[in-house]
Amino acid sequence: MKADTLTLLCIRHGQTDWNLEGRYCGQTDVELNDTGRCGAETLAEDLRSERIDAVYSSDLIRAISTAEPLVRSRDIEIQHDKRLREIHQGVWEGMLFPDIKKKYAERFAERAQDPISIAPPGGETVGEVKNRVTSALQDIINRHEAGSRIAIVAHGFTLAIARVHFGNIDIRKVWDYIPPNTEVIEIKVQKHDTA
Repeated sequence: MKADTLTLLCIRHGQTDWNLEGRYCGQTDVELNDTGRCGAETLAEDLRSERIDAVYSSDLIRAISTAEPLVRSRDIEIQHDKRLREIHQGVWEGMLFPDIKKKYAERFAERAQDPISIAPPGGETVGEVKNRVTSALQDIINRHEAGSRIAIVAHGFTLAIARVHFGNIDIRKVWDYIPPNTEVIEIKVQKHDTA
């Protein structure tokens, strides 16, 4: 590992009933279901022997509940940052994906063509999410020394933004990089690459 590099352990929260049903959660504060709670415990056990220097979480309950088992056996407090929240899906929140595509076909197609500037009605654009998430990650990275291992417990789209940003991948492909629930993605970051 290079001297000016640190590691982000990007972790998607555990399963919710809305994930299971195929509903857009967005920033609606949906709790983990039983599978999600078990997944969070399994994740913590899998990472028990890993060094983790800090844990950051979205302030939504599904992320916090996933982060809590991680810090239970460590002398670390969860640091909450609302900039790590999921994309705000506006009126699409709580709706099933096929229903959104049917009822909002034109807006859905427009967003697919121009995700940087087209948002769901009442929601955020991909560009807005990218700005707030990369701002949060830059602040986190700047707070820690090179060599640190930082857990970021957040949401599928939030972590997809991190993956395309640090991987220099076209932002229009962001949906291809959404991880499954409780998956851990390790990203090596050079401190000067965060701007």
